[in-house]
Amino acid sequence: MEAGYRCFRVDAGIGGPIPNNVFNTHERVRLVAAACKEIREGVGQGDWMIDFHQKFDFADALRCCRLIEEYEPFLVEDPVRDEQALEEIPKLRMMTTCPLSHGEEWGQRWDFHRLVYNKDIDYIRATLPNVGGITEMVKIMTLCETSAVGIVPHFTGPVATAALVHTMATFSGPVLMEYNYGDRPPAYLSEFLTFKNGKLYTNDRHGIGVTVDFKALTQIGDFDQARPSNVYSRPDGSLTHW
Repeated sequence: MEAGYRCFRVDAGIGGPIPNNVFNTHERVRLVAAACKEIREGVGQGDWMIDFHQKFDFADALRCCRLIEEYEPFLVEDPVRDEQALEEIPKLRMMTTCPLSHGEEWGQRWDFHRLVYNKDIDYIRATLPNVGGITEMVKIMTLCETSAVGIVPHFTGPVATAALVHTMATFSGPVLMEYNYGDRPPAYLSEFLTFKNGKLYTNDRHGIGVTVDFKALTQIGDFDQARPSNVYSRPDGSLTHW
């Protein structure tokens, strides 16, 4: 909080060790609730959020949300598994006052547009690399703006973070960036974002405002193939299913 960060983020693994990597959700709920009480006291006037990381089944996710409501989390992220999210999050929304967030693993606006439209989530976790780029992200931002849903983009690396800062700067709703570099950029970025007083700022440099030293990186793949022959187009040039 003293460094200027707005929100302290924790995982559902808080509350003590996880013996032999066996995550007992029924037992963990009580431990998480006790830890969240201490976190609320620790952040003072600041905020905190918790990522359930899809660890809980619906019943335990609901128990945990209800137990931590009084500690006023900024949001509860990924409260249930992706496979059940479209059915279970609307139910959870009706049974807890905790703000809810989901969608970091989703790659298309069709995956979560119903949750956004119905205001079953308060923040979407969509991020640039997963959705395919800035154009698609802007479309998602429009959906969120229409339904007054905020955006907390999932962290996917410093270059993507720079692109997100420039993209999110045009969004009228609430935005919270997942960021922990402070004012110490990665060694391979000779020019990076501006971070001060807990906020990230755009800059006037070309593109997304960062300069990458490619000599400091190791190439792990090369994607230079032409479009596969089984990808079809309509007569007007637009893409269609193969």
